[in-house]
Amino acid sequence: MYLYDEFDERLVRERVAQFASQVERRLSGALTEDEFRPLRLKNGLYLQLHSYMLRVAIPYGALNARQLRQLGFIADVHDRGYGHFTTRTNLQFHWARLKDVPTVLGLLADAGMHCIQTSGNCIRNVTADPFAGVAFDEIEDPRPVAELIRQWSSLHPEFEWLARKFKIAVSGAAQDRTVMKSHDLGVRIVRDAASGEIGYRILVGGGLGRSPMEAQILRDFLPRQDLLAYLEAALRVYNLAGRRDNKWKARIKFLVHDIGVEAFRAQVEDEFARIDKAKTNARPAEEARIAAFFAAPPYENLPGVSRKLERSIARDEELARFVEHNLTRHKRKGYAALTISLKPVGGIPGDISSDQMRVVADLAEQYSFDEARVTYAQNLVLPHVRLGDVPHIFARLKEQGLASANVGLITDIVSCPGLDYCGLATARSIPIAQALAQTFADPARQKDIGELSIKISGCINACGHHHVGAIGILGLEKKGAESYQFTLGGDPGDSYALGELLGPGLPAEKVPEAVERLVAVYLARRQPDETFIETTRRLGLAPFKTAFKEIADAVA
Repeated sequence: MYLYDEFDERLVRERVAQFASQVERRLSGALTEDEFRPLRLKNGLYLQLHSYMLRVAIPYGALNARQLRQLGFIADVHDRGYGHFTTRTNLQFHWARLKDVPTVLGLLADAGMHCIQTSGNCIRNVTADPFAGVAFDEIEDPRPVAELIRQWSSLHPEFEWLARKFKIAVSGAAQDRTVMKSHDLGVRIVRDAASGEIGYRILVGGGLGRSPMEAQILRDFLPRQDLLAYLEAALRVYNLAGRRDNKWKARIKFLVHDIGVEAFRAQVEDEFARIDKAKTNARPAEEARIAAFFAAPPYENLPGVSRKLERSIARDEELARFVEHNLTRHKRKGYAALTISLKPVGGIPGDISSDQMRVVADLAEQYSFDEARVTYAQNLVLPHVRLGDVPHIFARLKEQGLASANVGLITDIVSCPGLDYCGLATARSIPIAQALAQTFADPARQKDIGELSIKISGCINACGHHHVGAIGILGLEKKGAESYQFTLGGDPGDSYALGELLGPGLPAEKVPEAVERLVAVYLARRQPDETFIETTRRLGLAPFKTAFKEIADAVA
C-alpha cells in the first residue's frame, strides 16, 4: 500500500482546512463560480450536469480494506450509495453537495486518501499495472517507482500550472497492462541485454482525445538512479514550450508532433545535463525505504494445483467459467490474481455500491493480505488469492452480484459516464453499454466470441478509451440527435493500435445491430484460435466496412 506518511497527513489536512475556507466563501457569495473554479479543480471537484462530482485519487490503483469501507461510508452518507471507478483508476462520487465536500475530504484523509491532483493542469494520478508484484511476466515490481513519482510530483511547485493535464504510467512487466502508449509519459522497467542492468525505457507524447497519438521512445535506456532528474527535464521542456494559447493544442503530444521526437529529445537531454542530479534524484536509501513497503506478503508454500478448487469446478459450471475468465496466473505457486468484474449484464460499467465496497473490503482483508487493486478497465483485483479459497470468494461475490465471469470478453465493456452525468459529453454512453451487454448476455455466446474489447466514450475527450477498443464507439451530437461513430482495430497493449473509422455515425438504437454485424463477420472468417483483433489485422477493414455500410445506408 502506498506510503501515506506523516508528511502526507500534514499536507492533506492543511489542504482540507484551506479548501473548507474557500467553500465557505463560495457559499457566502464572496467568491464567484469563475473565481472558485480553479480552486475547486485543485481539489478534484468538478461541476457536472446535475451536481458537483468529487474525484478521489487512488495512486497506482491500490486500496486496502479500511479505505474501501471509508469510501462506502462516504457513498452512503454524502452521496447516493455508490461510486464510479474510472479508466484512470480513480473513484468518482457524482452527487457531491458543495457544503459537504470539506467533510468528505476530512473523511478521506482519515483513511489515507485525498483528491489532490485528480483534476486541473498538473501531473495527475500515477497509474501502474494492476498485477504489480504478482505478475508472472514481471521484470520488477513497478509500485515503488510509481510511489516515488507520486511523492516527487505531489504539489511540485514548478509543475502545478502546466499547459495542460499530464498523465504518467509505470509498467514493470514484459506485457504492458497500463495503456502506456496513450500516456504523456511512460516509464517502462527494462533489463539491458548486454549488462543485465535494470533501468527504464521512457516514452513520450501519447494521448487520446480529439487527436489521438501513439507515444514514442524518448530514452531507450535510462539508468535507474537518474529517473527523477530525467522526468524533471522532460516536464521542464514541456512546461516552457507547451502551447498555452489553445487548450486543444496544449498537450505534450502536440509539442512532440510539431517539433519531432528527435528535437524534443535533444532539448530534454540538454536540460537533463544541466540539472543538479544529486539534489533532484532520490537517494538510494530512500528508494530502499519505499521498496520495503512493497515487499511480498507472507505467502504459504502451496502446490501448484488445488484439488479443492478442481472438485468445486467439476460440480459448478458457473464457477468453472469464473475461473477460466477471471483468474490470472500468479508468480507464486498455489495463488492467483482474481479479477472482480464490475460489468454485470444491465449494470453500469465501473459502478460499485457501498455494500459491494464493504464486501470487497472483507474479501481483501480475509483472502488477499488486505489488498485490492483498480484496473484501467474499471474492474477490481484481489492480487493474492489462494487457489483453494476461490470457491468461497466466488460464492460471496455471487451473493452481491459481483461474480460476472466476463473479464476480457465482449460484455467487459469500458464506458465513461457520458451525457447522463458529464457536462462535457455530447451523447450517452451508459445506455449503449447496457444495451450491448444485454445483446451478448449469453455466457456460451460470449465464450464462443472470445476476447473482444468494446470501449465507449460520450465525447471526443475519450475518457472511455474508444480509440484503443477492438470496437470503439464515440457518441457525438449531430443535428440535435445522438450519433455514434465506430472505429475498429484498436489495441491498448504492446501491439498498440488506434482504431480506424468504419463509416458515418449511427443512431443509438442501431448500435447493437452494428456490433452484431461486425461480430458475425469475425465468426464467419476467423481462423482457429484467432481473436477478433487478430482477424481484423489479417483481413483488414474491408469486409467489416461492407457489413457496417449496409446499416449506415439503411438509416441515411
